[in-house]
Amino acid sequence: MRVKIKISESVTEPYATIYASEITAEINYIAALIESCTNRGIVPVTENERIFVLQFDEIYMVRVENEKTVVYSNTKKYNSNKRLYEFENMLGKEFMRISKSALVNLKYLNCVEPSFGGTMLLVLKNGCKDYISRKYLPAFKKYLGL
Repeated sequence: MRVKIKISESVTEPYATIYASEITAEINYIAALIESCTNRGIVPVTENERIFVLQFDEIYMVRVENEKTVVYSNTKKYNSNKRLYEFENMLGKEFMRISKSALVNLKYLNCVEPSFGGTMLLVLKNGCKDYISRKYLPAFKKYLGL
């Protein structure tokens, strides 16, 4: 991949434009990397109308519940206005999608148990549980080296 940087005094805030023939995993990764640098690794979340700022490494799981995005930390759960795909792009490689409605932080993985219908139950170190759907199971097994 080529990189070109242009310096212009008329630009007040840096921005990046990526030219590609199609969106690939590499393009998504680079876009998320650039975005995470500008976010400085923080996510604003809410709880009872109060706004909190979480670091990426404080997030255990992000899940959609009742059409709302819920962010789980070690001991609490918060709400967010961001969509799940925005979290997926922002959070990077430490996080993996395990279903259409959930992302997990892989460094807080406690155990995985076989479940019904070809799914697996994932348990995080804070006690959060969710099922890994069959669609996302191959990537998860690859991560574990199975």
